[in-house]
Amino acid sequence: MGNLFVKDIAEQLTKALELSVEEISAMVEVPPDSAMGDYALPCFPLAKSLRKAPNLIAEELASMFVATERISGVRATGPYLNFFVNTPILVRETMEAILSSDGEFGSGNQGAGKTVVIDFSSPNISKPFTIGHLRTTAIGNSLGRIYLALGWNVIGINHLGDWGAPHGMNIAAYKEWGDEEAVRNNAPYELFNLYVKFNAELEKDPSLNEQVRSWTRKLEKGDPEARSLWSWFREETIKDFNRMYERMDISFTETIGESFFHDRVDGVVDELERKKLAIESEGALVVKLDEFDMPPCILQTGHGTSLYHGRDLAAAIYRKEKYNFDRMIYTTDAGQSLHFRQFFKVLELAGYEWSADCVHVPFGVITFKEGRMSTRKGNVIFLEDALDRAVELTREIIEEKNPDLSNKEQIAEEVGVGAIIYADLDSKRTRDVLFDWDEILNFNGETGPYIQYTYARYCSVLRKYGEGVPAPDLDYALLEEPESVAVVKCLGQFPDRIYSAAEAYEPSIVANYLIGLCTAANRFYNAHRVVSDDMELSRVRVALVYAITIVLARGLHLLGMKAPEEM
Repeated sequence: MGNLFVKDIAEQLTKALELSVEEISAMVEVPPDSAMGDYALPCFPLAKSLRKAPNLIAEELASMFVATERISGVRATGPYLNFFVNTPILVRETMEAILSSDGEFGSGNQGAGKTVVIDFSSPNISKPFTIGHLRTTAIGNSLGRIYLALGWNVIGINHLGDWGAPHGMNIAAYKEWGDEEAVRNNAPYELFNLYVKFNAELEKDPSLNEQVRSWTRKLEKGDPEARSLWSWFREETIKDFNRMYERMDISFTETIGESFFHDRVDGVVDELERKKLAIESEGALVVKLDEFDMPPCILQTGHGTSLYHGRDLAAAIYRKEKYNFDRMIYTTDAGQSLHFRQFFKVLELAGYEWSADCVHVPFGVITFKEGRMSTRKGNVIFLEDALDRAVELTREIIEEKNPDLSNKEQIAEEVGVGAIIYADLDSKRTRDVLFDWDEILNFNGETGPYIQYTYARYCSVLRKYGEGVPAPDLDYALLEEPESVAVVKCLGQFPDRIYSAAEAYEPSIVANYLIGLCTAANRFYNAHRVVSDDMELSRVRVALVYAITIVLARGLHLLGMKAPEEM
């Protein structure tokens, strides 16, 4: 296992560097070229504390390092201290760990006894899922699976946008042009069309805003008609959301809207007033944050209407009381970064020490060649249309390449949906994603379907071999070719990649790792016959193929994708 090798390195260096084994282990990385070494310690971060040039630090550490059973050699190369492992031990320990993992290789216990709350997806009611909802949904779902693999108790929360002025506008639009039967037949899409129409009319006649304000006030004050329409819109929309979540294999511990916290905001505001934090400013109730170089956090408007700052504060306090989390993660686009800075700072000022455990995980937006999406202008792509199109393309490829494939419809669905999810997760989350059909639905190269196809290919090899799960007592020394060793080394990095993804809140680390594993695996497959006349060699190569399928299936699961055994 890779971490045992890193532990050997760290334990020897801890005295020289006066750092803990954990701190040194976190610094160790894998060089881009195996010829440079199997592991490397960059010495740049040590220069300040040791008051020496990084290359001199590397040379001194190399001179004092003693080879171990696992670490066979060390070499200073410029500012890096490079380590070379005992390859036969690496191969044997890695293979034994994977084959004895019961399919759970890469799992850890770093989060044992800890709870993480992940707030993700959180669409607004009265609108269908658009491609813009994909990022928070895919990233949050993957992070939940990654944390679960590391032993955390994961609480996934879908915090619906179901309160405030947009819903006053929904009611106003329905009262102006709505058709009850049309809404019952296709609620989210019909309500969306009404919303777009109202905004178009609003540009011509700003006085319509008074209708929005009026219905918003009625909704907040409990007006029966406003509440009845709102409740109906909410119920019908959630039904459609659940259909989409089921299609993407996503579930939540709790689905709860902003509306749930409407009656709790007053208590939070009262507390902030008692603590001399909430003050009146230009008619509104705010918490001043000037000294922290932020604009005021507005809790209530001059009309007494609550805003999302207050509801988010109430929700956070509620979640801490209910789940006593050790970490709470919010996955939203980077445009909301200021809101979360304000929100977390108010919690801190109010004396909630656990505010330090709240994390905003921002991501870039999805853009189009024609520009950014605009819900108000109706310039959107519905997620359902994107998934349908991806599935249809997959279906066409199956008909062309493998028309006799059983379960064609199920596989087309799994691969098509996986293509869309992977396209969202394969780059760093902070980057904007250009939604380009030619790229997202390209089934060649570094895509989700490429990983799924590689997995299916090796499942086929195992079926043809036909002798079940490889026995553990194998001669792993036979895996000595460079291509085989490269695959095993890559497999051994999987646990570290999962941990890194959790610490960086970055599913792309797992997504990119799987592409690298597929590349290494296919080099091995193209260079060597898996099953040959040499029975012992065949058995150990089949074991390697089996190990590849275990890690690919596990990695796909962590991304929220299926692993079809045939394609």
